[in-house]
Amino acid sequence: MRMTTRRATCLLLGGLLAWPALAAGLPDTAAAVKRSVVGVGTYQKTRSPATVFVGTGFVVGDGLSVITNAHVVPDVLNGTRVEELGVVVGKGEQIAFRPATLVGLDREHDLAHLRLSGAPLPAVTLGDDAQAVEGQELAFTGFPLGMNLGLFAATHRALLAAITPVVRPSLNSRGLDARAIAQLQRSSFQVFQLDATAYPGNSGSPLYDPASGAVLGVINAVFVKGLKESAISAPSGITYAIPVRHVHALLQRK
Repeated sequence: MRMTTRRATCLLLGGLLAWPALAAGLPDTAAAVKRSVVGVGTYQKTRSPATVFVGTGFVVGDGLSVITNAHVVPDVLNGTRVEELGVVVGKGEQIAFRPATLVGLDREHDLAHLRLSGAPLPAVTLGDDAQAVEGQELAFTGFPLGMNLGLFAATHRALLAAITPVVRPSLNSRGLDARAIAQLQRSSFQVFQLDATAYPGNSGSPLYDPASGAVLGVINAVFVKGLKESAISAPSGITYAIPVRHVHALLQRK
């Protein structure tokens, strides 16, 4: 009995020590992830400001592929004034614009694949969202305020509160809007519901494991929220993310 009690005490202490270890790992992981996080926007030389921030993206693969939300990518660029799509790299006011080409679009899951030219950037590792479980501690890094206060990536903790269908339940037809009806006509899929607050500028941010840095999802601060919640004008304590399996599928498209 004495040996059993001692073993249980050691297991309990081991479990308690694991939480501080995880917390201590996040600063290093976030610093590594930040190197792969970019702003997504457009550049037009004759405009003031020349660079307009739209959302967040992150670098994957060979360092020349960027993943973001589809709703972040403009439908039309100003061709007469040579407006370019691209990513913003750097920190604070020391930023540079790199042109990009849209090579893949998945509107159903609100994902876009951009392709850069030139020197590769540091890339994150894409994980397996099948390993994600409710109650798991996660983190995401992006630009909640865009370039309003300079381009400074911010990291937020997030609890995986639930894995839910993308379409919100509706008790009657009056609760369905055009976007929800369009989604119902497609195949439903699961999204991550997070106990965290994200802002429109966070759209496209990587959601990752704080210990390993493996990306498990893509923050979606607008598109999914419009399906799941009626009040989207002010950020709430609930945020949604698209599971990374859909990123894997998009990158495999030819």
